[in-house]
Amino acid sequence: MAFEEVIIGNARLIHGDCREVLPLLPKCDLILTDPPYGIGADSHQGKVKNRWKQYGVGGWDKERPSPWLFGLMREKASECVVWGGNYFTDLLPPSMRWLVWDKGQTDFSLADCEFAWSSQQGAARRLMLPRSEALKDGKEHPTQKPVRLMVWCLEKHPKAQTVCDPFMGTGTTGVACMQRGLRFIGIERERAYFDIACRRIEQAQAQGTLLLPEQAPQPVQAGLL
Repeated sequence: MAFEEVIIGNARLIHGDCREVLPLLPKCDLILTDPPYGIGADSHQGKVKNRWKQYGVGGWDKERPSPWLFGLMREKASECVVWGGNYFTDLLPPSMRWLVWDKGQTDFSLADCEFAWSSQQGAARRLMLPRSEALKDGKEHPTQKPVRLMVWCLEKHPKAQTVCDPFMGTGTTGVACMQRGLRFIGIERERAYFDIACRRIEQAQAQGTLLLPEQAPQPVQAGLL
């Protein structure tokens, strides 16, 4: 089975279905991901510069991932952080550590905060970060998390050197890894989001390594198998 693979510096990006790709990958230090919650977020619009933007890729949030995939993610990483953990409490074991993104705004039409399940056994932690941070990053996905949020998650795992995101979306986890100088493996099924992730991670790789634009690593395509 062949998948499209793009190498950008220390990032390995794979266009394919994580249900098929993840079993083929070696174990990594950390899986940091934000799976579909099964709440129809693929049909949401977002307000950008006082106008409503339709993100344009539908069908990916019709249902939650299968239970066996959560088990596989835990097998494939020494530690895991799964955003939207409150939607998966029946699929993940109890944990002491939950990560909370406090958006600093109450009674908004969407959630005041979001929760991530963590495999770490430690105290729960909260980050107060305006939800507008994702817009500053250039939001191109209806559930896109801020880069600063993902950097904060990485800081909770200082020993992790290789990070995987099986539901890469537009590559925010990868951008955070580039800023931290970490190796990244991202998997994304939707072509439009995969292309955006390649662009964002290429830009972050160039900025993160302090290379001049003409010295930035260029994407290389190769087969996975």
